[in-house]
Amino acid sequence: MTARVSRRRMLVAAGVGLGALAEGAKSPVLAQGNVAAPGPPWSAEYAARKGDVSLAMYRKRTGAPRAGERPLPVLFLVHGSSISAKPTFDLTVPGKGEYSLMNVFAGYGFDVWTMDHEGYGKSTRTGGNSDIASGVEDLKAASEVVARETGQPRVHFYGSSSGALRAAAFAMARPERVDRLILGAFTWTGKGSPTLGKRAEQIEYFRTHNRRPRGRDMIRSIFTRDKPGTSDPAVAEALADAELQFGDTIPTGTYLDMTTNLPVVDPLRVKSPVLMVRGEYDGIATEEDLLEFFRRLPNLDRQFIVLAGGSHSVGLGLTRAQLWHVIRAFLTMPAA
Repeated sequence: MTARVSRRRMLVAAGVGLGALAEGAKSPVLAQGNVAAPGPPWSAEYAARKGDVSLAMYRKRTGAPRAGERPLPVLFLVHGSSISAKPTFDLTVPGKGEYSLMNVFAGYGFDVWTMDHEGYGKSTRTGGNSDIASGVEDLKAASEVVARETGQPRVHFYGSSSGALRAAAFAMARPERVDRLILGAFTWTGKGSPTLGKRAEQIEYFRTHNRRPRGRDMIRSIFTRDKPGTSDPAVAEALADAELQFGDTIPTGTYLDMTTNLPVVDPLRVKSPVLMVRGEYDGIATEEDLLEFFRRLPNLDRQFIVLAGGSHSVGLGLTRAQLWHVIRAFLTMPAA
């Protein structure tokens, strides 16, 4: 008797295979990073200007930049709705191993950047709601700083959750700035999403308020709402400690967009190579919704990977090492 293999299991298996093949391939035309370097990375902070708004930017790489050196490949990280940049991508969890994607990819030989969007972290807090369109304008301003400081006019982007929406929308608006695009925990139409269905109960609040409350319990729920056990509880506490220094409210714009305005990204207008990564138990976007987006992408250099055992927070869960692996594999595969 032939055993039946579920579609989910096939996707998970296919994803692992794609990552393994890609990592063993030759490097593409642009330099994409080297072997891990010893010692802690060099870091610096910058500011981009968007009119009267100051946008905090953060950078890590192996060693300080030197005049005349060959530019390193740049990886720019885009945060989501509820947590600012450094807690998302540069988190320290005492006694629990590495959780900083910035540290990991600086060690791989990348020049790694991220930023706080308007109304988040150290960036200017305004009366706006920091929606996806505002995030695209933030990335336009930040990309000018990155090009000036690194000498790289085109860089790789990784966006997580609503950060993936920001990054993909930026790729539509400024395709000449985007080399390769990684969409983690992405949402296209939101059709069939249990999390967005629950969130939609507060649409009127999101319409009438530009900020929403965000406390320790809400941050904890990020790691438990899909499937408890997909992350270490210590991560939620470390994340809350790092994030709540910026206050207990955050903008509502991405929540409003994700409950009323999807889709905000047209796959036919995303011209760069794309990697889509989702956790197996992600409660925001369904596989069917994401696969339909994937099929419509025009660039044949595209991959869709499901991380077995992962939830929406693939970057800070027990699947983080697998995420790092597939991102690195994608960024080092040869161009088709």
